[in-house]
Amino acid sequence: MKALIPLLCLVALPLWAQNAPEGWAVYPTQKPYAELVDATKAAIKENGLIVVTQAGPTKAAAARGISIPGNRVIGAFNNDYAVRVLETSVHAMIEAPIRFYVTENQDGTATLSYKTPSFVFAPYAPEGGQDLLNIAAELDTKFQSIAERAVK
Repeated sequence: MKALIPLLCLVALPLWAQNAPEGWAVYPTQKPYAELVDATKAAIKENGLIVVTQAGPTKAAAARGISIPGNRVIGAFNNDYAVRVLETSVHAMIEAPIRFYVTENQDGTATLSYKTPSFVFAPYAPEGGQDLLNIAAELDTKFQSIAERAVK
């Protein structure tokens, strides 16, 4: 059964990209996984955000003798947005940093995806009001710019 897990992951990734859940932006690329990870981190910095977190199971799985496709979550935010979000909704800050997701595809290419900030912050709109929605819209534009730059 353990041997089937990596195979199922490889088969599911292209289907997942085509059938992304509501609120997701998906950018398939021709870039290899490591190159897309580096390009995403560079684009985050170029667009005025900071890489706050990074996590991925690929290396830890390899250390256990399990081979899985490249998989990295990169959290991006900055203090200006943190302060502004907190001014509208203390509860909404649980969502920061907002994350990019880089996944390796079966053919060696990689895909960049993320939940749009407006989708992420939508549940907090009753508390944060229009100001929070405006911040989310700004972040939507910034995240789109980051993604477009990273996949270029």
